[in-house]
Amino acid sequence: MGSDMILAASSGGSGGFNLLLLLAVPVVFYFLLIRPQSKRRKEQMQMQSATEPGARVLTTSGIRATVVSVDDDGLLLEIAPGVEVHFVKQAVMQVLKDDEPEELDDEADDDELEADEDAERVDLSKDEPSEVDLSKDAARVEEADLDDEDEAEESKPKAKAQAGEKPSA
Repeated sequence: MGSDMILAASSGGSGGFNLLLLLAVPVVFYFLLIRPQSKRRKEQMQMQSATEPGARVLTTSGIRATVVSVDDDGLLLEIAPGVEVHFVKQAVMQVLKDDEPEELDDEADDDELEADEDAERVDLSKDEPSEVDLSKDAARVEEADLDDEDEAEESKPKAKAQAGEKPSA
């Protein structure tokens, strides 16, 4: 037991390495994690404070809008023609460039979606008579058509017999 202490004391050269490693870890964390994150935060704050009316922005919730007016702590955004919403400045994630023809792409996508939906569309309007009858009588008629007539006739007497055998309360 005493010889173990002597061996531990004689390996004192690694103490300097341990101290260097202990000091190097926080420095590495600072340069790889803390400094880039604070730089990104400053850029985001500058971008949010520099937003001007007329700019196209993308909010953190994914809404693309146009800035109508800027207050001290908030923005008035137009998300659709005639629809204006108040947001805080921190909700702006990105200022979009005016070079992007978003409206043309959206219209083309809408046309494609409408063509796809027309093929799969089911009309549920109340004005026209529905092709699908959801009443219970129609379901019973369909079941009778699907089953053989013999099976349908056999099941009816069994149901009546079972109901008759049950004692009444």
